[in-house]
Amino acid sequence: MTTILQTLDTPDGPFSLLALDGAVISSGWTANTDDLLARLHPAERALVTEIEPGATFAGEAVAAFYSGDLGAIGEVPVRQSGGPFRVRAWVALRTIPAGSPLTYSEFAQMLGSPTAVRAAASSCATNAPALFVPCHRVLRTDGSLGGFAWGLPVKGALLAREADASGTTPR
Repeated sequence: MTTILQTLDTPDGPFSLLALDGAVISSGWTANTDDLLARLHPAERALVTEIEPGATFAGEAVAAFYSGDLGAIGEVPVRQSGGPFRVRAWVALRTIPAGSPLTYSEFAQMLGSPTAVRAAASSCATNAPALFVPCHRVLRTDGSLGGFAWGLPVKGALLAREADASGTTPR
């Protein structure tokens, strides 16, 4: 199976993605393919045997997102491997509206496991297809940014962009 690599220039820096059979398996604000491969679960990494540059539907969605169509990223198929809790968390992340971030505590409650705050945070930390599975929409319980694999400046810029485009007030 050929994996497609696409890198786009964005206001937040280079954004690269790996797509396998039309589904994004890893993405982030880097031009380094090894950074994307390192984020993959071993089951997904084993499927990456050949990487070729190319254009993707996901790349079009990234361009649309940065042009103000915040919903475009939600239309992109993604593929991730993990345990039942993480898979449920990654699906739930895609339902958090742009401009309406949650805290890790609120996210754990959303998942039906209010005491699983660390597990909810870990699900965000291990999310490989960043932006398409918007883990940046989850904040520390005190409302601060917390962590983000691609850097807090990118997370802050994404949240500000989404708040501005959706007409909400940032937390």
